[in-house]
Amino acid sequence: MSVIRAFIAINLPPDLQERLAQLSSTLDKEMGDVPIRWVATENMHLTLKFLGDVSLNNLDVLTNILTREAAVREPMVISLGGVGAFPKVRRPRIIWAGMEAPPELALLQRGIDKQTARVGYAREQRPFSPHITMGRVSRNALPDHVRIIGDVLSEQKIGFLGVAHIREVHLFRSDLQSGGVVYRRLFSAPFAEGSISREL
Repeated sequence: MSVIRAFIAINLPPDLQERLAQLSSTLDKEMGDVPIRWVATENMHLTLKFLGDVSLNNLDVLTNILTREAAVREPMVISLGGVGAFPKVRRPRIIWAGMEAPPELALLQRGIDKQTARVGYAREQRPFSPHITMGRVSRNALPDHVRIIGDVLSEQKIGFLGVAHIREVHLFRSDLQSGGVVYRRLFSAPFAEGSISREL
């Protein structure tokens, strides 16, 4: 049985991805030699559901779920701005860009989470907190590194970064290659307009 690593997400337009990449570069310079794995520009996205290992035989089930959930949603606009860290700035593991999103985004995430749970995928245990992951702090980071990250993030006055018009949701596969992680879109389901884009 062939298995892939997969997740469900919303793509960002290239101009926003580039703006976030520029911000990552600025933060990287300010943080110096702090060990952070910054997300590649083309990989920046809004995760709705991490699925983990997915059987290729189960892809049709997942695409049907996305099609149904997307069909009852209207296009929406999200606004990006601000930076922070999970679980918190002074104990950072994930560096993120924040966003403002309409309630419909949370409804979409909740619907996907509920429907994928019915076919065997674990429910999300944490409240949905929409964000764009920009970097991951190494587990080998020293206390001084952690302090530097906290100081730099606390001093940032990052305001509005841009808006994204969201019209579809995607199923991606994640492949670890020698040059890093590569994401490939497998399936796209439009909201209440447009047509389905399939790349299986």
